[in-house]
Amino acid sequence: MAYDLVVIGTGPGGYVCAIRAAQLGLKTAVVEKWATHGGTCLNVGCIPSKALLHASELFDEAGHGFAAFGIEVNKPKLNLAGMMKHKQETIDANVQGVAFLLKKNKIDVHFGVGSIPAAGKVQVTGGDGKVTTLETKAICIATGSEVAGLPGVEIDEKQIVSSTGALALGKVPGKLVVIGAGVIGLELGSVWRRLGAEVEVIEYLDRILPGMDLECCKQFQRILEKQGIGFRLGAKVTGAEKIKGGVKLSVEPAKGGEKTTIGADVVLVAIGRKPYTAGLGLEAVGVKLDARGRIETDHHYRTSVPGIYAIGDVITGPMLAHKAEDEGVALAEMLAGKAGHVNYDVIPGVVYTFPEIASVGKTEEELKAAGIAYNVGKFPFMANGRARANRTTDGFVKVLADKATDRVLGVHIVGAGAGEMIHEAAVLMEFGGSSEDLARTCHAHPTMSEAVKEAAMAVEKRQIHM
Repeated sequence: MAYDLVVIGTGPGGYVCAIRAAQLGLKTAVVEKWATHGGTCLNVGCIPSKALLHASELFDEAGHGFAAFGIEVNKPKLNLAGMMKHKQETIDANVQGVAFLLKKNKIDVHFGVGSIPAAGKVQVTGGDGKVTTLETKAICIATGSEVAGLPGVEIDEKQIVSSTGALALGKVPGKLVVIGAGVIGLELGSVWRRLGAEVEVIEYLDRILPGMDLECCKQFQRILEKQGIGFRLGAKVTGAEKIKGGVKLSVEPAKGGEKTTIGADVVLVAIGRKPYTAGLGLEAVGVKLDARGRIETDHHYRTSVPGIYAIGDVITGPMLAHKAEDEGVALAEMLAGKAGHVNYDVIPGVVYTFPEIASVGKTEEELKAAGIAYNVGKFPFMANGRARANRTTDGFVKVLADKATDRVLGVHIVGAGAGEMIHEAAVLMEFGGSSEDLARTCHAHPTMSEAVKEAAMAVEKRQIHM
């Protein structure tokens, strides 16, 4: 079978790349080792976690927030099986949607494990052992990432779980210990805290959410602590012993010191993810990897072997579904002779807890390290009328603008709906906008987004409502 492009992996990067290539007239096929499309994101990551985050937020609000609005209800009862049914229905709808889109765009689908015996060839080994060879002008590796393990802590997806197991617990644990204060750990920890678990987060660094704006993270941590999540920062887990009904963790200060033991019903290992390239045959074909196991590519996503490309979690950059999608589109357009492009300075990141924390562009720490002079504008949701009406006054908006040009370099938001509000900043930054541009853009009243405008006004100390 001869193709213009064969994409290995149908996660967000892979299936989007395939669809865009087909739209541009390239004869395209995809190879998927799972029974459903969508990769980690749709099956055991972004989508199911958001289903549980939203459902658990509603449960928590019904139990603790309704009374303040004058709504009297009996104490809500958790039906965990029903919540998991909602999660599965959400997954099914999304993966079926991807299958429909591939069919609609006349993309050939080959289920099985893909490997690359040589440039221009992809072998697909089906579940029955049958091997099919696809001939193609270009190969796109979009195989995503897998959970990073921790030495001395063996994941069994029952007592010691990864994000996959944490999305499918059969009951609410009495105590959940989360190893890692990154996005995944905080999101899933907050789900089970709202459903009734005692949650403690252990983080090697002396802060949560490495890489995000430090001021935002400090306030965010205080908010999570008020919600009942405990933090043990600057600590490392050195071992785990499974005992009847639980796990004993050995914990030491990250800088060295006396070892302590922590007990838990369930332990979630959430220290990050690593590129998944096993079984592709990259070494034999000559595709080079970097020291962290990522596929080396140039700015056109070309690997060291002509005709073989890579996008998404297997290459450098943030492991985000939307980053992979944009790279997939860019690669397809380049292969079709167009000018594909991804602006890596404007890729939003969101932590989907409640409240959310969202960020785009540079942090203050990055600007200081680069020696870039900047101005700061901040505005708290406490001073926003809609936030008061909604009782969602936690958090603030921060705008960072170049001191000389006023061009917006970064925007950071802690607050309800931050993940939606961050996109007006992303659009502004994509067009090289200034804080004045944002400050002079009329925003509807009353909305949470007015806080973004006020933060932009605050860059020049002319905010109105504070």
